[in-house]
Amino acid sequence: MSTDRLVARKHAEWLSLIEVSGPFLSMPVLLESFPQGLDLTDDEGKVRRRVRLAYDEWIENQESHQPDPAIHTQWLRFVLEEVLEMRSDAILEGQHIPADLCYEAKEHGETLRPLMVIRSPYEPKPRLLIELSAYKQDLSKAIAGKRWKASPATRMMELLRNTGVRLGLLTNGRQWMLIDAPPSETTGYYSWDASLWAEEPLTLQAFRSLLGMHRFFNVPTDETLEALLTRSALKQQEVTDQLGDQVRRAIETLVHTIDQLDKEDRRIKKDQSSLLAGISEKALYEAALTVMMRLVFLLSAEERDLLQLGEPIYDQNYAVSTLLKQLQEQADQQGEDVMGYRCDAWSRLLAIFRMVYGGVEHADLHLP
Repeated sequence: MSTDRLVARKHAEWLSLIEVSGPFLSMPVLLESFPQGLDLTDDEGKVRRRVRLAYDEWIENQESHQPDPAIHTQWLRFVLEEVLEMRSDAILEGQHIPADLCYEAKEHGETLRPLMVIRSPYEPKPRLLIELSAYKQDLSKAIAGKRWKASPATRMMELLRNTGVRLGLLTNGRQWMLIDAPPSETTGYYSWDASLWAEEPLTLQAFRSLLGMHRFFNVPTDETLEALLTRSALKQQEVTDQLGDQVRRAIETLVHTIDQLDKEDRRIKKDQSSLLAGISEKALYEAALTVMMRLVFLLSAEERDLLQLGEPIYDQNYAVSTLLKQLQEQADQQGEDVMGYRCDAWSRLLAIFRMVYGGVEHADLHLP
């Protein structure tokens, strides 16, 4: 296997171990910026051991009858200073946080302010706002007892939007959520589980590579985390536009083919009770669009191992991903002309559509 493929597999591995909602780092950008894989420091093993010890101490305290808020905050400091290697003069707290980094949500009767801010001592622009939630607080659920029924993640997003800072780091100690709120763009939420850092070292390595002090202050402007996220969004938009063009061309091909079949049908029958009799152009287009979007969905789901791709009975009789190759093999054996009279591929597509909708309970194939 080539080096590029090995590196891509490593990136795919750690990406699969974090929760991603919204646009995130694309594989092409990761391969461009980390062609040899994630950043690896000489003390990686030492840091991992220290993280395990600190995490165990923190979790034991937080799950005790009398959790200590000071230890909760100290765990945050440990991650910032020891794991992400943030210098103490880059971490602003309390009175040192500028007033313009607070947001008064008047309609909710609350004022949002970060617990800490990451800012270079040599630059006025803040780079990262940090907030700490209670250990048992789900970052995506409303905070109990608050008038404003918004989650910590939503509050951080509002704080970022209203202070003009793009990135925020939110944690309850176990879940570490990076929030990316670029102006006038979709907000992204990306979460690491600290309980996996010792068991899955790649997740810790990714966390350090992307959020470490080096990535914020010691790389060229076009290699900062913000720049990587921007480039990824552009590339993903290019892919989306390309997919849209492909779907449009496919719909045109399908509609044109059905129209040709209708004309042939009329010639043979010599009356109006043909293939498309009574069907409007709008209905035909909507039907073709439905089929194409179902195919896009199925191909995407199979690529992400959400269906049964890899199971022989599914691959041979239902999978969309294997259908084209099978049709090409049949065309090579029987000829293109013969294939024009067959319609079992359409029956197969109808079968997979119904399987996804209704599920399958069979001894040899199970699909919820």
